[in-house]
Amino acid sequence: MKKQDNYWLTYAKATFIIATIAMIISIVKLPGDLIVKGYYSICSLFLVSATITLSKAIRDEAESNRLINRIEEAKTAKLLNELDE
Repeated sequence: MKKQDNYWLTYAKATFIIATIAMIISIVKLPGDLIVKGYYSICSLFLVSATITLSKAIRDEAESNRLINRIEEAKTAKLLNELDE
């Protein structure tokens, strides 16, 4: 793993933690009843969960397409090698 990738991963984790802490603080400081705070808390947790699921699905799709492209390239290379013989 490249050093730049480590920095990016650290940055991504730090921003996620900071954003989560800021969200928790803002919900706690929110004026209103406990039921309103609970509603915003549940919605925030659902949003975080949906974001993680979406990013994983997008990554999996990209990796799948990369694998399919490699297989297609290998088939093409094999056909070209057979034609050269």
